[in-house]
Formats: sequence, C-alpha cells, structure tokens
Amino acid sequence: MKMTMRWFGEENDQIPLEHIKQVPGVEGVVWALHDIPAGEEWPMHRISEVKEQAENQGLHIDVVESVNVHEDIKLGLPTRDQYINNYIKTIEKLAKAGVKVICYNFMPVFDWTRTNLYKELNDGSTALFFEKEKISDIDPNELVRTIALDSNFTMPGWEPERLEQLSELFEKYQHVTEEDLWSNLQYFLERVIPAAKENDIKMAIHPDDPPWSVFGLPRIITNKENLQRFLKLVDDSYNGLTLCSGSLGANPQNNIPEMINEFSDRIHFAHIRNVQTFENGDFVETSHRTNDGSVDIYKVVEAYHQNGFNGYVRPDHGRHIWGEECRPGYGLYDRGLGIMYLWGIWDSLKRNKKSR
Repeated sequence: MKMTMRWFGEENDQIPLEHIKQVPGVEGVVWALHDIPAGEEWPMHRISEVKEQAENQGLHIDVVESVNVHEDIKLGLPTRDQYINNYIKTIEKLAKAGVKVICYNFMPVFDWTRTNLYKELNDGSTALFFEKEKISDIDPNELVRTIALDSNFTMPGWEPERLEQLSELFEKYQHVTEEDLWSNLQYFLERVIPAAKENDIKMAIHPDDPPWSVFGLPRIITNKENLQRFLKLVDDSYNGLTLCSGSLGANPQNNIPEMINEFSDRIHFAHIRNVQTFENGDFVETSHRTNDGSVDIYKVVEAYHQNGFNGYVRPDHGRHIWGEECRPGYGLYDRGLGIMYLWGIWDSLKRNKKSR
C-alpha cells in the first residue's frame, strides 16, 4: 500500500509538510484547492504551486481530495453541463501535474455530518461524534451555527458559500428521490469517466458519511449492494471507489473486509479509520486500534494485503490528543499513531507470508 496523509495547504493547515514527511512510510499528501468553489475550474498555477511545495519535501501529490461536485449536477439542473465541462478541464490540468486519483462524493448539501466535533472520550482525548437523536430533532441551520461556533477552522464539505444557501438547497432537494440521484450520478459519470480515462486519472467515489439519510436528503453510496450498482453505472476500471472503513463502518451491517474482497480491483483509494457504534444509532470516532472501536481494523488491513492492494491509503480521521490544537479530526499525533498501527499490521502480514 502507498501511505499518504491529508494536508490542507500552507495557509489552512497547522501541520507543516516538514512534519508530515517525518511520519514513517508516508510518500505523499492528499490535497485540494479548498478555496475554489465547487463547479469552478482549478487554475493551473495553483495546482503547480502545491506540487512544488510537496515535492520540495520529497512528497507526491498523486491523490486529490476532493474536486467537489456542484449541487446543480446532483440536482440534475440544466446548468449542470457547464459545471461538468469545468470538472473535465480540471481533470485535464491535474493530469498534467501527475495526479493519479481523484476522490469525490455525491452527497447532497453536506459532505459529512457530526453533532459534536470535540466529544470527550474516557481517556480525556476528544473526537468527532454523531448523536442520532439530536439530528432527528435539530434544524439544519442550527447545526450549522453550532459547528461554526465549535471550530476555529474552515471545514471541507461545509464551505461558507454553500451553507449560506442552505435553505434554498433544501428547498431544491425537496422532491429529489434516491432514483433521481442515481440518474444524475450516472449522467455525471458518463461524461466524466471517458475524460478521466483519456487522462489516466482514476475516479474514486467516497461513501456517504454517515451511510444513511440525514435531514431527509437522499443518500445512495451506503452499502455493498449500492456499491455494486454504482460500479455498473459505468463499468470501467477508471470508475472506482474510495473505500472508507469509518463512513461505511458507522452502519454495523456493513462488512468492510467482505467489501474489500469483492471490490479490490476497483478500490483506488482507501480511508482506514475506526468508529465505536452504539445500539441507538450514535457513533464516535476512536483510535485506529481494533480493540477501541467496532471496526476490525486488523481484518480490514488483512483483506487489502490478501488481495495484493497496491493503491493509495490514508489513516483518515484521528482523535485530538496530547493537547494538540488542530482541525477537527485532522491532528498530526493520532493520525501518526494510526499510520504506525496500520504499518505494524501490514509488515507482520508481509513477514508471515514470506515465512510460509
């Protein structure tokens, strides 16, 4: 596996590249131009700037997360073609910079949802938390205000320009069904995948987080059956997955190792993290260690190893530990610990295989 770490840029991330490169086995950064609004074409000079910054530290920029999909595409509005054209132009520019994988999602309005960014755990660390009952009762606008007050950092997927239009977006989605969303996703893929293939960039959709409807909005990338359906929309190796063990693992019915075994040849990017799930539907993010959560991270890594996975991996979210002031879920310390846990499993599996 090719280990990477997400980085939000020199102006938006408190963690410098000099520190990321010191984490053993990390080869590259997963990045994006987070200030470019969804639907706009990315400028080549900005892409080149990030490439130079990373390469100066011996790191690659092979994986982008995310080139966000404009809401008009998800809604299937007549204006979607202009935004898809911009998306394709961005793909072409990223290919010139050497990018190999684009992670994206097709979640309406919210890229991810939590009710508490700093839930205190028993050991005194804090982590991202989802309280199902609160979601059922709270007004989305109130949640946005709560999250905004709870964090000093800008939050990818919660961009201010999108949230300013929250009421309008909910109105537009009022009559959009899951089947409508499937149809609009297929339209997008039929335009974008040929361009990605021509430019040798793998498209890797991220599962919905959490993998069920939130605020009545349709969500479709949620389980094994829907992943099967997704891959058949455009049955091409360039149309693939970002398999996130944490997002899918929030639903205890999702068997992550089984998914890896079935879809290994279409997984272009792996997010590996753990969550503790509760019977009432709540979940909280934990350390990567198997014993600390509900996802068997050992079996997840074992499934990748057994299938000869040589794609890109990142440790995904971590707790906030040792007093680190950081972007929610994206501190250096716990993600660094997570990387070493993943390498420990991987190296052991590799050695055991050789000794047989």
